[in-house]
Amino acid sequence: MIITIVRLRGAGPFTLREARTLFSENAAGYLSVAGLIQKTFLLSEDGEDTGAIYWWRDRESAEAKFNPGWLEGVTKKYGTPPVVEYFDAPVVVDVPNQVLRVEPPA
Repeated sequence: MIITIVRLRGAGPFTLREARTLFSENAAGYLSVAGLIQKTFLLSEDGEDTGAIYWWRDRESAEAKFNPGWLEGVTKKYGTPPVVEYFDAPVVVDVPNQVLRVEPPA
């Protein structure tokens, strides 16, 4: 399993309400992204920085999403290039389902 953290420094300023509206417009499109298990949108306390945390089945799925076209589109939309960091996720604590995951959910 892979976690990616995407950061957009200086993309704001956004209020929490503005961020919810903006992110809600894009969120449904992620329901059908191959290999994506979960996405959480982020907003810094001062509203200047945004981003997201993604939980992926594998690195190939993450790399397929964060392609040059995606990077260009995000840069154009927010006016700042995203920084994408990749992490292995050897164990995930899934509290709602009361499961310790060492493999992606079915």
